[in-house]
Parts: sequence; C-alpha cells; structure tokens
Amino acid sequence: MTRMRAVDAAVLILEKEGSTETFGLPGAAINPFYSAMRAHGGIRHTLARHVEGASHMADGYTRAQAGNIGVCIGTSGPAGTDMITGLYAAQADSQPILCITGQAPVAVLDKEDFQAVDIASIAKPVTKMAKTVLEAAQVPGVFQKAFQLMRSSRPGPVLIDLPLDVQLTEIDFDIDTYEPLPVAKPAATRAQADKVLDMLVAAEHPIIVAGGGVVNADAADQLVELAELLQVPVSPTLMAWGSIPDDHPLAAGMVGIQTHTRYGNASFLASDFVLGIGNRWANRHTGALDTYRAGRKFVHIDIEPTQIGRVFAADYSVVSDAGAALSALVEAAKSRRDAGTLPDYSSWADECTQRKGTLHRKTHFTEQPIKPQRVYEEMNSAFGRDVTYVTTIGLSQIAGAQMLHSYRPRSWINAGQAGPLGWTGPAALGAVRANGDAPVVALSGDYDFQFMVEELAVGAQHGLPYVHVVVNNSYLGLIRQSQRPFDMDYQVSLAFENINADATDPSSGYGVDHVKVAEGLGCKALRVEDPEQIGVTLQRAMELMREHGVPVVVEVILERVTNIAMGAALDSVNEFEELALSSEDSPTALSPLTAVD
Repeated sequence: MTRMRAVDAAVLILEKEGSTETFGLPGAAINPFYSAMRAHGGIRHTLARHVEGASHMADGYTRAQAGNIGVCIGTSGPAGTDMITGLYAAQADSQPILCITGQAPVAVLDKEDFQAVDIASIAKPVTKMAKTVLEAAQVPGVFQKAFQLMRSSRPGPVLIDLPLDVQLTEIDFDIDTYEPLPVAKPAATRAQADKVLDMLVAAEHPIIVAGGGVVNADAADQLVELAELLQVPVSPTLMAWGSIPDDHPLAAGMVGIQTHTRYGNASFLASDFVLGIGNRWANRHTGALDTYRAGRKFVHIDIEPTQIGRVFAADYSVVSDAGAALSALVEAAKSRRDAGTLPDYSSWADECTQRKGTLHRKTHFTEQPIKPQRVYEEMNSAFGRDVTYVTTIGLSQIAGAQMLHSYRPRSWINAGQAGPLGWTGPAALGAVRANGDAPVVALSGDYDFQFMVEELAVGAQHGLPYVHVVVNNSYLGLIRQSQRPFDMDYQVSLAFENINADATDPSSGYGVDHVKVAEGLGCKALRVEDPEQIGVTLQRAMELMREHGVPVVVEVILERVTNIAMGAALDSVNEFEELALSSEDSPTALSPLTAVD
C-alpha cells in the first residue's frame, strides 16, 4: 500500500481504466486534481474555452472510436452547471463520458459558500451516477464503480464531485493490484434467436432496423453478416448510420420524417416485418405510429429493459446487448442456411435496391445564391469515403443526413436526441483527438456555428485540424420552417447590415462575418458564393488544414429560404415539389451500378 492524496489515486485509476484523454478548465476547487495529472504525466489534457465545450469535446472523443471514454474536468459551481448540457447529450445517445468537478470543502457545503452548488442533485437525471464524495477513502471505489456503470448495460455518463479537502486528504492505495470491475451485459439465448428468426422467415418483406446500440457494441460486421446470410435489407437509424455501408446492396436507406432517404421510407412502407436491434423507436424515426406500425410485425432487441415497450409494444422482445444478439442470430441463421430452410429474399432485396437507384432528391442546382442541396453533392465528391462527419441539429443536419453518404460505423457523429446548438465544433475537436490523421468534417448552420465559436481557438492552440462547413442563410432555418403553420417568420432572422462589411459583397447583409471571426481565433477560413466553386473550395480547405494544422472554416453563402423535405408521417413527407425530384439530377446518388459486392 502507498500513502497518497485521493486525487493521485483517482488519476492513477483513470490511467489504468484507459481514460487518458481529458478536456476542461482548471480552477481553485479542482487545482489539486490538476496537480495530480501534472505529477503523474499519463493524462493528456486539452484546455477548452468553455466547460460546456469541454463536455462536448469529451463526447465527440467517446463517439469517434470504440472503447473510448472521454473525461471532462471543471471547477466548482458554474463549471458543473455548464456540463449539464453535455451530460444530457451523452445520456440521450447512450454515450459514456466522465465529468469530474471540484467542490467547496465538506464543512461548508450547506452554508451557501462561494460556488458551492449541489451539482450531484442537478446532474442526477442526466447521468447513470452523480455523486459528491464526502470521504476520501471512498474515492477509489467511486471511480471504480463509475467505470463499471459507464460500460455496463446501456452506456451513459457519470459525474463525480470532489470537495477540495477530500481531494487533498491522504489515503492508502495500491494501483498495482487495482482491477476494473466486471461489466454486465445481457445476452440473447439461442432459443430467443430461433424465435426471432421463426418470426422473420414467416414474413415476405422483412427489414432490419439497426440502431445506435449496434455501433456501441462495435457489432457492425455481425450486422452485415446477418443481413447477407438472410439477404434481408437493413435500414440504419441516424445513430447507426454507417453500420452498413450506404453502397452495400442490402443498405435500404435511412427511415424517418426528417433524417431519411426517399427510397428508405418507400422500402420500409413496403415491408411487413421489422427486426429492430439496439434502437429506441425515436419519434423522428417513426413519425406517426399508426403509419409506422400499420401492416407489419415488430421484434425489438435492446440492452436496456426499460426501453422495451416504452414507445409501443412489439410482437416479441429480447433484452440483450446488440453484439451478443447479432452473434446469436448469425449462429442460428447459419444453421438454417446449412439445413436449407432459409427463404429466398433476393427478389425483395432487389426491389429495395431498385428504389435506391431511382428515388433521390435533386441536388445539382446551379442557381446563385447557392441552394443547400448542391453543397452536399459537392461534399460527397470532395471528401470521399474515409471522412468522419460531425453535426448536431438544424436544416443543415437534416439535409446532410438526407443527401450525404456514410460508409463505416462512427463516420457520422451526431448529437441525435438532445441536439444542442453549439455541440458540433467542440465535438469535432474531440473526434480529431480520437481519429489522429483521419479527416474530420463538421457541418453547421450559421446559428449552430455561432454557439461556442470560441472553441475554434482550442483547435488553433492545440493543433486539432478539421474542416468546418458552415452553410449560411442567416436564419434559424429549422425554426423558420416550423413556423410556417403559424403563418409567421418571427425572431428567426440573423441578418443585419454589418457596419464593417463591404457593401458590394453579396453576403454583406447576412450579418456576422464568419471568415473574420474564424481568422481572429487563429484559424483559416474561406467563403464561397458560386456553386461552381464549392468543390474546389472544399479541396482547398483540406489542403490548408493539412498545411497549417488548424481548423479551416468554409462558409457557403446560401439563398435565404429553402424548405427541406420533412413531415409528420412516413407516407406524408412534404417534398416541396418546386425542387424537381430526379435521380438524374443527383450525380452522387447511389444506384445499383455503384453498389459494392
């Protein structure tokens, strides 16, 4: 046993648990923890400009690579309350991040001391555990339990609050004999797998809906193997996009009332059986449940028992880790294949592939100001298959999910359920920390970009290069579109005459000069107003990113108003027909000719 401060034990545990990437800001009440990180040297720290930004960096880091658990660190009081949005975003999408806060000394916690807030109570609804540690000897056990909870069952975040005197108290601790606690994950049985397959093979037009649990379980390969064994099409949810490559013959396209493809919705509506694995039946995926459920049976497999029956009662359900369930299903499917008892779904799969070759939205617009659809067409061409996209919410995210392509798990990083504005930039920085030299591209509307724009300086200071595409219509575009039923356009315009702008510049009335803002924060920035220049500008951005090792902002000046396809139900998505739907007008559309074997 070694005598050491409680914070020294905590830092050693972080190292042994493999969480050596931290993001945050020091302060008086957390300085002992920082002194322990400095003394032991095994932890890398990225200094953020805002604690909420640090929490999103930890979240982006976690999402970018399997097995990661990002750590966010802040002082007492407002640092903890600033983390709440980050904790909510992580909890909503089942992401494990660890938030560590400093706290006033134990003796003054009920005396309204400076920056002494009951952060554990505030954080409890959006964490798997939130605890203020009052006894120094409990610090190792609390950290040990935190890692077990973050990894067990449905993953999620934890907050540990450390009073100043608890951090400094010496305890006896032996890191050499410390071991992580076992992780508990339910697993489907062979009998359950056979029951699922019995129901599936009784259908004529089955489809698999893959949710974020497949990605969390690092089980994309098993998903594709099962689909290929059965020759059953797969529709990934937003959180699982890339779990089957978009150009795989069995990739049926995303389903939803906002983030979706036309062919994905059409194939789903033609199905008669749905096997949901690791998904939540989220409302932006299902839309109106009477339409979503009509004429089809459902099986639901999820790691979290409380998700079963939460939105609607499936015809059969299994509580299981997605990876374990897929392994059991693959084994059962192989047995049936070898016995020659699997139905032939090739005609159904070909039918879905045919839709994928025809049902696309027009993207090749040549008008100026630029229509947003053209931006995503050019992004597909410029960034290719190896890019990792990061985004959060708004018309930019919805249109991106309708028109971009994803080819591998964790290549589409999205704060799906919470969707906090400002998440994109910090999360992209966290993804860069995880991805190393692999290209990261963030996608924001102008309002999302203006939230937490100060974090660009973190990328400049720490050498975290990525490309940030900002589609600027100087509007709260999604909110403006949702105001249409109220016949109003109220408090959603961001446009104003910037007194510093060149009056001859077509973007002068758009308000904020994002190029100057980015350059002032130590980054490179480009602006494009001609649709024919988008591609070369994106390529130039990649060159600048590699040359200078800093974030590069590409601001695309859009037309002020564009309505993006969405609706209340899968069969009533408003396509805004003035945009002339045509597969021929979408050069980057996926077709049977471009599908891979």
